[in-house]
Amino acid sequence: MSENAILIAETRDRVGKGVSRALRREGRTPAVIYGDKKEPVSVSLETKELVKVLNTGAFMSTIYTVQVGKTNYNVLPRDLQLHPVKDSPVHVDFLRVSAKSLIAVNVPVHFLNEDKCVGLVRGGVLNVVRHEVEMLVPAGDIPEFLEIDLSEFDIGSSVHISDFSLPKGTEPTITDRDFTVATIAAPSGGTDEEEDGEADAEASEGESSEES
Repeated sequence: MSENAILIAETRDRVGKGVSRALRREGRTPAVIYGDKKEPVSVSLETKELVKVLNTGAFMSTIYTVQVGKTNYNVLPRDLQLHPVKDSPVHVDFLRVSAKSLIAVNVPVHFLNEDKCVGLVRGGVLNVVRHEVEMLVPAGDIPEFLEIDLSEFDIGSSVHISDFSLPKGTEPTITDRDFTVATIAAPSGGTDEEEDGEADAEASEGESSEES
Protein backbone atom coordinates (compact mmCIF):
# COMPACT_ATOMS: atom_id res chain seq x y z
CA MET A 1 0.00 0.00 0.00
CA SER A 2 1.35 3.45 -0.88
CA GLU A 3 2.18 5.91 1.88
CA ASN A 4 -1.01 7.21 3.45
CA ALA A 5 -1.90 10.49 5.09
CA ILE A 6 -1.57 10.17 8.87
CA LEU A 7 -4.22 10.95 11.46
CA ILE A 8 -3.12 11.07 15.10
CA ALA A 9 -5.67 9.59 17.50
CA GLU A 10 -6.05 8.76 21.18
CA THR A 11 -7.83 5.77 22.66
CA ARG A 12 -11.18 6.19 24.43
CA ASP A 13 -11.53 4.03 27.51
CA ARG A 14 -15.20 4.96 27.89
CA VAL A 15 -17.98 5.38 25.35
CA GLY A 16 -21.44 6.86 25.43
CA LYS A 17 -23.20 10.13 24.65
CA GLY A 18 -21.94 11.89 27.75
CA VAL A 19 -18.32 10.97 27.02
CA SER A 20 -18.70 11.99 23.38
CA ARG A 21 -20.12 15.38 24.34
CA ALA A 22 -17.24 15.95 26.76
CA LEU A 23 -14.73 15.11 24.03
CA ARG A 24 -16.33 17.59 21.63
CA ARG A 25 -16.15 20.32 24.26
CA GLU A 26 -12.43 19.57 24.49
CA GLY A 27 -12.05 20.02 20.72
CA ARG A 28 -11.91 16.33 19.87
CA THR A 29 -14.10 14.15 17.65
CA PRO A 30 -15.00 10.59 18.71
CA ALA A 31 -14.40 7.82 16.19
CA VAL A 32 -14.34 4.04 15.95
CA ILE A 33 -12.13 1.64 13.96
CA TYR A 34 -13.80 -1.65 13.06
CA GLY A 35 -13.66 -4.54 10.61
CA ASP A 36 -11.15 -7.20 9.55
CA LYS A 37 -12.81 -9.61 12.04
CA LYS A 38 -11.22 -7.78 14.99
CA GLU A 39 -12.62 -5.98 17.98
CA PRO A 40 -13.61 -2.33 17.40
CA VAL A 41 -11.24 0.30 18.73
CA SER A 42 -12.76 3.51 20.13
CA VAL A 43 -10.58 6.58 19.53
CA SER A 44 -10.79 10.35 19.27
CA LEU A 45 -9.21 12.81 16.83
CA GLU A 46 -8.36 16.46 17.21
CA THR A 47 -11.27 18.20 15.52
CA LYS A 48 -9.18 20.99 13.98
CA GLU A 49 -6.88 18.46 12.28
CA LEU A 50 -9.85 16.40 11.12
CA VAL A 51 -11.50 19.48 9.59
CA LYS A 52 -8.29 20.24 7.66
CA VAL A 53 -8.43 16.75 6.16
CA LEU A 54 -12.12 17.08 5.35
CA ASN A 55 -11.48 20.34 3.50
CA THR A 56 -8.96 18.70 1.16
CA GLY A 57 -11.81 16.73 -0.47
CA ALA A 58 -12.22 13.00 -1.25
CA PHE A 59 -12.24 12.14 2.46
CA MET A 60 -14.58 9.17 2.05
CA SER A 61 -12.48 7.57 -0.70
CA THR A 62 -9.00 8.04 0.79
CA ILE A 63 -6.98 5.52 2.78
CA TYR A 64 -5.49 6.93 5.99
CA THR A 65 -3.11 5.64 8.61
CA VAL A 66 -4.55 6.28 12.06
CA GLN A 67 -1.78 6.30 14.68
CA VAL A 68 -2.89 5.33 18.16
CA GLY A 69 0.20 5.37 20.33
CA LYS A 70 2.63 2.91 18.76
CA THR A 71 -0.12 1.11 16.79
CA ASN A 72 -0.99 2.02 13.19
CA TYR A 73 -4.28 1.21 11.51
CA ASN A 74 -4.78 1.52 7.75
CA VAL A 75 -8.37 2.64 7.43
CA LEU A 76 -11.01 3.95 5.04
CA PRO A 77 -13.70 6.36 6.31
CA ARG A 78 -17.08 4.67 6.01
CA ASP A 79 -19.39 7.09 7.79
CA LEU A 80 -19.10 10.74 8.76
CA GLN A 81 -21.68 12.42 10.97
CA LEU A 82 -21.87 16.23 10.92
CA HIS A 83 -23.55 18.63 13.29
CA PRO A 84 -26.89 19.69 11.72
CA VAL A 85 -26.27 23.39 12.40
CA LYS A 86 -22.51 23.92 12.78
CA ASP A 87 -21.63 21.39 10.05
CA SER A 88 -18.68 20.29 12.19
CA PRO A 89 -17.70 16.60 12.51
CA VAL A 90 -19.55 14.74 15.26
CA HIS A 91 -18.40 11.14 14.75
CA VAL A 92 -16.38 9.09 12.24
CA ASP A 93 -16.47 5.36 11.46
CA PHE A 94 -13.26 3.90 10.01
CA LEU A 95 -12.97 0.49 8.33
CA ARG A 96 -9.71 -1.45 8.67
CA VAL A 97 -8.25 -2.32 5.26
CA SER A 98 -5.20 -3.94 3.73
CA ALA A 99 -3.66 -3.45 0.29
CA LYS A 100 -5.50 -6.57 -0.92
CA SER A 101 -8.88 -5.56 0.45
CA LEU A 102 -11.58 -4.94 -2.14
CA ILE A 103 -13.77 -2.04 -1.13
CA ALA A 104 -16.72 -0.18 -2.60
CA VAL A 105 -16.10 3.54 -3.13
CA ASN A 106 -17.71 6.30 -5.17
CA VAL A 107 -15.31 7.47 -7.88
CA PRO A 108 -15.88 10.87 -9.56
CA VAL A 109 -16.42 11.01 -13.33
CA HIS A 110 -14.47 13.48 -15.51
CA PHE A 111 -15.72 14.37 -19.00
CA LEU A 112 -12.96 15.27 -21.48
CA ASN A 113 -13.06 17.34 -24.68
CA GLU A 114 -16.50 18.84 -24.19
CA ASP A 115 -15.44 21.65 -26.53
CA LYS A 116 -14.78 19.06 -29.28
CA CYS A 117 -17.86 16.90 -28.67
CA VAL A 118 -19.81 16.56 -31.92
CA GLY A 119 -23.18 16.74 -30.21
CA LEU A 120 -22.30 19.67 -27.95
CA VAL A 121 -20.82 21.66 -30.84
CA ARG A 122 -24.12 21.16 -32.67
CA GLY A 123 -25.95 22.70 -29.73
CA GLY A 124 -26.69 19.62 -27.68
CA VAL A 125 -26.67 19.55 -23.89
CA LEU A 126 -24.61 17.27 -21.66
CA ASN A 127 -26.99 15.60 -19.22
CA VAL A 128 -24.95 13.97 -16.43
CA VAL A 129 -26.83 11.05 -14.92
CA ARG A 130 -24.03 10.01 -12.54
CA HIS A 131 -21.37 12.42 -11.29
CA GLU A 132 -19.86 9.47 -9.39
CA VAL A 133 -19.83 5.74 -10.03
CA GLU A 134 -19.69 3.22 -7.19
CA MET A 135 -16.74 0.95 -7.92
CA LEU A 136 -15.25 -2.17 -6.33
CA VAL A 137 -11.53 -1.40 -6.13
CA PRO A 138 -8.35 -2.56 -4.34
CA ALA A 139 -7.90 -0.57 -1.13
CA GLY A 140 -4.27 0.05 -1.99
CA ASP A 141 -5.04 1.48 -5.42
CA ILE A 142 -8.19 3.60 -5.35
CA PRO A 143 -8.58 5.56 -8.62
CA GLU A 144 -8.96 9.32 -8.20
CA PHE A 145 -11.49 9.49 -11.04
CA LEU A 146 -12.89 7.83 -14.16
CA GLU A 147 -12.62 9.74 -17.43
CA ILE A 148 -14.35 9.59 -20.80
CA ASP A 149 -13.53 11.37 -24.06
CA LEU A 150 -16.73 12.94 -25.40
CA SER A 151 -15.31 13.92 -28.83
CA GLU A 152 -17.23 11.38 -30.90
CA PHE A 153 -20.56 11.48 -29.08
CA ASP A 154 -23.41 13.08 -31.03
CA ILE A 155 -26.87 14.34 -30.09
CA GLY A 156 -28.97 11.43 -28.91
CA SER A 157 -25.94 9.42 -27.77
CA SER A 158 -25.72 7.82 -24.35
CA VAL A 159 -22.45 7.35 -22.46
CA HIS A 160 -22.54 3.92 -20.82
CA ILE A 161 -20.15 2.46 -18.26
CA SER A 162 -18.88 0.12 -20.99
CA ASP A 163 -17.55 3.17 -22.87
CA PHE A 164 -15.00 3.79 -20.08
CA SER A 165 -11.54 2.24 -19.88
CA LEU A 166 -11.70 1.12 -16.27
CA PRO A 167 -8.51 0.85 -14.20
CA LYS A 168 -7.10 -2.66 -13.86
CA GLY A 169 -8.58 -4.66 -11.02
CA THR A 170 -11.69 -2.49 -10.71
CA GLU A 171 -15.31 -3.01 -11.65
CA PRO A 172 -18.60 -1.22 -11.05
CA THR A 173 -20.71 -2.56 -8.22
CA ILE A 174 -23.66 -2.66 -10.66
CA THR A 175 -22.94 -5.61 -12.93
CA ASP A 176 -26.37 -6.66 -14.19
CA ARG A 177 -26.69 -3.91 -16.80
CA ASP A 178 -24.68 -1.47 -18.90
CA PHE A 179 -25.91 1.60 -17.05
CA THR A 180 -25.95 5.15 -18.40
CA VAL A 181 -23.54 7.72 -16.99
CA ALA A 182 -24.50 10.66 -19.24
CA THR A 183 -26.42 11.57 -22.39
CA ILE A 184 -26.09 14.20 -25.10
CA ALA A 185 -29.59 15.64 -25.28
CA ALA A 186 -31.05 17.78 -28.05
CA PRO A 187 -31.43 21.49 -27.24
CA SER A 188 -34.86 22.59 -26.08
CA GLY A 189 -35.53 24.19 -29.47
CA GLY A 190 -34.46 21.09 -31.40
CA THR A 191 -31.58 20.78 -33.89
CA ASP A 192 -31.45 22.49 -37.29
CA GLU A 193 -32.03 19.11 -38.97
CA GLU A 194 -35.11 18.49 -36.83
CA GLU A 195 -36.51 21.94 -37.60
CA ASP A 196 -35.91 21.44 -41.34
CA GLY A 197 -37.61 18.06 -41.17
CA GLU A 198 -40.61 19.50 -39.38
CA ALA A 199 -40.86 22.31 -41.97
CA ASP A 200 -40.77 19.79 -44.84
CA ALA A 201 -43.44 17.72 -43.13
CA GLU A 202 -45.67 20.75 -42.65
CA ALA A 203 -45.19 21.75 -46.33
CA SER A 204 -46.11 18.24 -47.45
CA GLU A 205 -49.25 18.28 -45.31
CA GLY A 206 -50.21 21.64 -46.81
CA GLU A 207 -49.82 20.35 -50.39
CA SER A 208 -51.91 17.27 -49.56
CA SER A 209 -54.69 19.47 -48.15
CA GLU A 210 -54.76 21.67 -51.28
CA GLU A 211 -54.96 18.63 -53.58
CA SER A 212 -57.85 17.19 -51.63
